Amino acid sequence: MREISEKIRINHEPNSRRLLDPPFYLREFEEAFRYIIDEYHIPPHDIGVFIPCAVRKPYSTSPSHRLFHKILNSVYADTSYHVAIFGTCGTVPAELECMYPYAQYHYMLGKCTNQRIKDDFLKIETYRLTEFLEKTADTYQLRIAYCIGAFRRAMARAAAKTGTDILIYPTDPMIERMYNDDCPFPEGSLSMQEYIDEFTEGLLRAKGMVDRLEK
Repeated sequence: MREISEKIRINHEPNSRRLLDPPFYLREFEEAFRYIIDEYHIPPHDIGVFIPCAVRKPYSTSPSHRLFHKILNSVYADTSYHVAIFGTCGTVPAELECMYPYAQYHYMLGKCTNQRIKDDFLKIETYRLTEFLEKTADTYQLRIAYCIGAFRRAMARAAAKTGTDILIYPTDPMIERMYNDDCPFPEGSLSMQEYIDEFTEGLLRAKGMVDRLEK
């Protein structure tokens, strides 16, 4: 494992190889994931927050992640929650967002028209989320996820496989209300105000649940 750890150390070199293929197929991502599962330690936190990956790297510089973190910081103290990023990248603690290969790939599943690739993504991402949920079974008191589409389906499947309780937003009724067949992405965007408002309410609900557990 030490060799793998050295191979995937944080890498800011401008000449790092840019990865353009579906990342969930690539060996680099499985090696990085195995390092996270087998070697990396995540300290205990009250709440684990799962948010989807972004096109811009590092993820924290993307408009969507800036928005998500603004919402999180408005509800929680910085030390009370831990963010995990999941999606085409696999599943990675947010503090490792600059580690190779997570800052070196460019891929959008939403633009994919190949059903086999979509099916493979769901299978591979479910496996990686399942392993991450098992690894962090005692890390978080409560878990909350913000996701739609295939990311949401993978999260729901992994939670069911591991028996993990997780609050998933937006809720099914909200998605059904916002669904629009005339749009390229019928479920819309996680930046939509209706979704944001429900997610914020969910974060406050999670905070109240943890507070009650600690009394």
